[in-house]
Amino acid sequence: MGFRVEQDCPQCGAPTELDETDHLVQCPYCNIKNFLFTSNYFRHVLPHRAQNKEIFYAPYLRFKGNVYFCMGRTIGHRFVDITHTGLSLKGIPISLGLRPQVLRMKFVTPETEGSFLKFSLKATDILMRAGNLSSGPGSRQLFHRAYIGETLSLIYLPLYLQGTRLYDGVLNRPISNVPVEHDVMAESIVRNPRWKVTFLPTLCPQCGWSLDGERDSVVLTCSNCETAWEAATGKFMQVNYEGIPEECEQSVCLPFWRIRAFGRGLELNTFADFIRLTNQPRVVRKEMENQEMSFWTPAFKIRPRVFLRLSKGLTLSQEGLQTHKVRLKENLYPVTLPQSEAAQSIKIILASCALSKKNILPRLPRISFTVKDSTLIYLPFTIKGHEMIQERTNITMNKNTLEFGRRL
Repeated sequence: MGFRVEQDCPQCGAPTELDETDHLVQCPYCNIKNFLFTSNYFRHVLPHRAQNKEIFYAPYLRFKGNVYFCMGRTIGHRFVDITHTGLSLKGIPISLGLRPQVLRMKFVTPETEGSFLKFSLKATDILMRAGNLSSGPGSRQLFHRAYIGETLSLIYLPLYLQGTRLYDGVLNRPISNVPVEHDVMAESIVRNPRWKVTFLPTLCPQCGWSLDGERDSVVLTCSNCETAWEAATGKFMQVNYEGIPEECEQSVCLPFWRIRAFGRGLELNTFADFIRLTNQPRVVRKEMENQEMSFWTPAFKIRPRVFLRLSKGLTLSQEGLQTHKVRLKENLYPVTLPQSEAAQSIKIILASCALSKKNILPRLPRISFTVKDSTLIYLPFTIKGHEMIQERTNITMNKNTLEFGRRL
């Protein structure tokens, strides 16, 4: 279940509410659109009722997404939705429970009053425990783990001290009778943080036209100069995109990332190398030896089982997918999975395609990939009843899974 965030419009100051997954925000009063961007985490604070108290905030890691893992000879996945304390402080709750879903939060800004305790635990350790992926005695060996399609942020719980008692600022009541060491807390406090959310005007950097997208889009498009843009380092960066001719006017163009990556620890430069490495029952032709290897992955959030099936199917079928520059049309499905997250799936795709898991999975810890480049590919899917079919590859999916994916 997601949560809501209160935010004033940077243009007119009117109040508005955002969903957890919103990136593109349009003010209902002045109609101005802005794209939300932050260099690391989105940071939110819960409201408190502690008047005239010196408030300090305890960080909680918020994670909602899918964990993919290669363990033993299997590839699995697990959905994780948690808030977990990000520091070792006696007395505070381990989880925030339903508070983020019930209360309206706000973004942390330099003007937020109070002090902030440092996030001192390792996020990977928290997520590993939450996903129950420990490779302890008696369990199968864990070779690889990837977090794809996640919503990751920090939520701060307001606290205050009264004597030697620790109080919850939301409920305004004591939560710990254990004395708190003031010196330890003082060393953990970050004062006057400069965390902020950047509001990028949605104007095309190339022609100045208004960029198009939906609330959860991570790539915006310009219908005037037909360019695509993704936010990075506090500004919009152009995204290369291609496609193939549509076979039907009723088709919907779904976005996929085509990622070229350089591998270390294995020989994987061409599509022929990939066919041999994964032991596919196919004849390696001369054209495959000259075709540079690419990994394909959905550029939209979808159920893990479907994500793996689409990635595997398109990666194996890439030889027949000849793409070129296409015109942007209205039937484009929004890009909701950024390239940076899609690139984390390369090892998972390699393992999924391998027919002999025992020959590939144990090698994954010694393998690393460096992304050379990525291209956004729009593939037409024809709607036939409840099914969506990609005519050139015969890959099918239920159209209802797209709607479910928007809520992940």
